[in-house]
Amino acid sequence: MASLTFDLTGKVALVTGGTSGIGLAIAEALLDHGAKLVVGSRSADKVLAAAQQLAAGRGPDTVVAAQLDVADPASVDSAIATAVESFGRVDILVNCAGINLKKPSLELTDDEHRAVFNVNYFGAFHACQAFCKQVIKQNETAATDAQRGGVIVNICSVTSFLALSEVTAYAASKGALLALTRQLAVEWPRLYGIHVNGIAPGFVPADQNREILRSGDRGRRILENTPAQRFGSPDEIAAAAVYLASDAGRFVNGACVNVDGGFMIHGVSDAEPHDQA
Repeated sequence: MASLTFDLTGKVALVTGGTSGIGLAIAEALLDHGAKLVVGSRSADKVLAAAQQLAAGRGPDTVVAAQLDVADPASVDSAIATAVESFGRVDILVNCAGINLKKPSLELTDDEHRAVFNVNYFGAFHACQAFCKQVIKQNETAATDAQRGGVIVNICSVTSFLALSEVTAYAASKGALLALTRQLAVEWPRLYGIHVNGIAPGFVPADQNREILRSGDRGRRILENTPAQRFGSPDEIAAAAVYLASDAGRFVNGACVNVDGGFMIHGVSDAEPHDQA
């Protein structure tokens, strides 16, 4: 019996929101395990810089940049077309593009709510649909079972499961993304050979939250409720994405992998949080 591996050689991945933080770490990890990559982001400057960074020291023609606004279905279709034009196919989709809004729920406007959903939920849904349509085309000409199907990894959140203060739009959108993950995981494996999973990252310092997590009361309370007693790192989330995208994770479907240091299962403990450098 052949052993399952994390090797992604011959696979082509599209990572949305891949220019910084968790998305960039996932893009790099997929490349490290042999995949070719299309990295997408709304900012043309950021996506070009990320593509250059990711391509440095690698072989030629391994990374392509795609200016991508997931809230625009035409932009999503264009990114899929870029993958096909550049590499002939697409096998892996990682939906990492996302936005947040911290605001009291009573003050949240309809426009703000819709803006968050347009990226976090509808953006991922558009990408899943476009990816599936391309996989169907590839299945029609596939010579082997290995060339059929594909993998979708949706970056969900602890707020897909738990409530946090003043992030109603974000939490609702990430809850919807988890529901979407499960729905597609029921439909698409048997029809198209696509298995669909999610990752729920714990608290990972990034540009938009680093100051709050490192020095604010919110960060202290998060650590008090994290058995691992620290924040996460982007590469720890990326490792889960590689597993789900590879043959090693091929029987995982409809799951959401919690990479959160135990935050979501924490009850009551006597542990004190370590100081964070």
